[in-house]
Parts: sequence; structure tokens; C-alpha cells
Amino acid sequence: MFYKKLLFLFYFILLQNCTIENLTKNKPPLFLDDPFINKGFALIYNNDLYEKKIISKKIDEHSLIVFQKNLKKNIKVKITNIINNKSIIATVGNDADYPLFNSAVLSIRIADAIDLNKNEPYIEVLEILEDSFFVAKKAKIFEEEKMVAIKAPVSSISISDLNQTQSNTKNKINKKFSYDIKIADFYFNDTALLLINRINNETIAKGAKIKKIRENKYRVYLGPFSNINALQKSFNDINILEFENIEIIKND
Repeated sequence: MFYKKLLFLFYFILLQNCTIENLTKNKPPLFLDDPFINKGFALIYNNDLYEKKIISKKIDEHSLIVFQKNLKKNIKVKITNIINNKSIIATVGNDADYPLFNSAVLSIRIADAIDLNKNEPYIEVLEILEDSFFVAKKAKIFEEEKMVAIKAPVSSISISDLNQTQSNTKNKINKKFSYDIKIADFYFNDTALLLINRINNETIAKGAKIKKIRENKYRVYLGPFSNINALQKSFNDINILEFENIEIIKND
């Protein structure tokens, strides 16, 4: 009986360690029904960033090209300004080096098309899968394009009207700066606790917490952060563990 209990305990610990290790070392496959999605702060390209070697490759300011480290070249993505809900379709460019803190590098054209606030460039990057792919010829969606979008069998993609009133945009931009760093979600609280211990033992990041999102969903996170400098420091501190898809979540 003792031997069986010991064997079960060993198996449980091994399973939990593999779960956490997979978060850091292995890149999960992007299945057809599971598109890549990430929320974070964009870096808006300019030549000065390239000359200072902050970004390793150039982007034409008039292009609809983005750099995104998790996605392959030529994949279509929907870039959404989360503050005002404006969106545009872009294409992933060549592999490029840029700061780990930034979720993507955008051309000036993309940033302007979605009215991205340069002081709070908070975006969502959503991979467009082949079965839900469509081409957006313009940044703005006109009435006839809306009808096509309504009829098209696109379950995972929804485009928001880019012609929203400026007053609504200003109200959203003026909200208090408050963000969390979402490190990972787990089915079990015990697994989340194992990750908390690893963060405490292997990084200088402080204050990692667990939040119960719903039944069988426990989130390990850092925050809240009231300024971008503290947010970026903690983000860089946690990156020593090489997590695959850390997200920055805006608090309501």
C-alpha cells in the first residue's frame, strides 16, 4: 500500500512538472480551431529604432506588415486597438528581433489606421486561420463590406466598425492605467501553486498571485501595475523562464 501511494505521488509530481515545463520550452502547435492570440503593447516602427538596433529589420511605413515572434511569415493577423476596438488586417513579415516586452511591431500605417495611442499602444494580435480568412482591402469597413462580413461563415473573427465617434474613443483612452501580466492559466490550483513556487525560486519577480477565473481555471499573474515602467520591468523579470505566450491584460 505504501509503495502504491509513493508511486502515485511520484507520477503526480512528474505530471505537474511536465505541464509547467511545456509552458516554457515547447511551442504549442497552432491547431485549426485554436488560433494564436496575444494582448500586449505594440512597438510602432520608425527608422530611429532600426538605426539604434532596437529592431533588427526595417518595415515600410506604408505597408501592412507586422513583426510577431510567435507566428510565421505571411500569416494573416487581425490587429485590434483594444482601447477603441478599431481593427485592421495585416500580414506577418520576416523574423525580426525586437524587445520581448512588445507583443508586435507595427508599421506607422497600421498604427494610424486604428488610431493607436502612442502613450498606451495596447493591442490584440489574433491569427486568422485559413477557414476564416478574408481580405480587407481598406482599413475602414463600408456598408457593403459589412454585409459580406455578416454573410461569411467566420465564427472566430469579428470586425468592429472603424467609424466610431471620437467622444467614445476619448472616454476609453482616459481610463486609469492599470494592467496585469497573465503568465498562465491552469485547470488545478495545485499546479498554479507549483508555478508560483518556481517564479519565487528562479526569478526576481515579486508578488505573483493566483486568481480563480471560474471553475477549473486558475490564473497565475503579476499586478496590478499603475505605470508602464513597472509593468515592463516585471515583464522582463519573468521572461527568464521563457514562457511562450505571456499576455498583458487591462483591468476594467
